[in-house]
Amino acid sequence: MTKADIINQITEKTGIDKSDVTATVEAFFSMVKTNMSNGHNIYVRGFGSFINKKRKKKIARNISRNTAIVIDEHFIPSFKPAKIFINKIKNSDKVKQLTGKEA
Repeated sequence: MTKADIINQITEKTGIDKSDVTATVEAFFSMVKTNMSNGHNIYVRGFGSFINKKRKKKIARNISRNTAIVIDEHFIPSFKPAKIFINKIKNSDKVKQLTGKEA
């Protein structure tokens, strides 16, 4: 599913103009990126959390040159789904059909 698909579904479900929905979705993504780049985590109750995870400093190896490279500690964006979200996916019949694991 793409961003355009999400926008179309919201438009169909709510009856709101497609340009308004597009602006809202773009604004949401922009706010997530801006706030996370400023070091803030975002918590959406019942959905999940957008958090910055810290990666430790480590030594990696360039195999082709046989040299060691130091990768400094850095942050990466991460999404942690809420328990309600996880349970909805676990109990979904459609997901079970797609994975071939019917109970």
